[in-house]
Amino acid sequence: MASELCKTISVARLEKHKNLFLNYRNLHHFPLELLKDEGLQYLERLYMKRNSLTTLPENLAQKLPNLVELYLHSNNIVVVPEAIGSLVKLQCLDLSDNALEIVCPEIGRLRALRHLRLANNQLQFLPPDLGRSRELQYVYVDNNIHLKGLPSYLYNKVIGCSGCGAPIQVSEVKLLSFSSGQLTVFLPAEVKAIGTENDHVLPLQELAMRRLHHTYHSFLKDLNFLSPVSLPRSLLELLHCPLGHCHRCSEPMFTIVYPKLFPLRETPMAGLHQGRTAVSFVAYCCSTQCLQTFDLLS
Repeated sequence: MASELCKTISVARLEKHKNLFLNYRNLHHFPLELLKDEGLQYLERLYMKRNSLTTLPENLAQKLPNLVELYLHSNNIVVVPEAIGSLVKLQCLDLSDNALEIVCPEIGRLRALRHLRLANNQLQFLPPDLGRSRELQYVYVDNNIHLKGLPSYLYNKVIGCSGCGAPIQVSEVKLLSFSSGQLTVFLPAEVKAIGTENDHVLPLQELAMRRLHHTYHSFLKDLNFLSPVSLPRSLLELLHCPLGHCHRCSEPMFTIVYPKLFPLRETPMAGLHQGRTAVSFVAYCCSTQCLQTFDLLS
């Protein structure tokens, strides 16, 4: 089996194939042959359905830089590395029927991505920026039973969310949750605090992070100017990658969000789902002003 796999990949490399089918190979690890030397620079579509993969390599984008479609349906993937955000040409990503509990924010920043399939996983929240790109038009998260909130960016896109929103005891999880009336959603793990309409003053750390981000993007254009000597590494990483952007004004947010819930059943999209889901759209706002003025339907 190993020799046959190596031969298949070697032929694809030599003949500069654009499509590679590695379905049903009982693979437990990503094939090293795919990552050797310069990788497969011409490959555009990789099919690895129904294997036993648990993760993806960090250098995936470096070795397969021209991937347009990546099919990983029915594996055992628990974690998707942040490096997937470097697959700048990726248009279709299928991670359905895996064991995902978290979707890294970098997936939400894939600017070419049009189709995202995450059905039948164990997700409890989605990245706040998922759907911010206009290119992303199709998102399927069906049967993530504890997923209760969809970023408001996904409103007016084609979404599949049947079988989501099952009741769960908040005490069973270690995530921050936000409740409005009888609705409760879990927030991304990166969120450290939740603001309300009564919180008119931002925490000092959040104010400092926003000012630093604005200063270096406006004048220096390059956050690499900062060094670990001037700021702790954890804050440097946060500056490079905010937890999300305000759904009202696009201001970057680093530690605190002001959430607002819109039950899907109370929107014009309700008829499309025929009561098969109990999720809400979540607007992640940066301040009380944006929280008060955000309107999902406008």
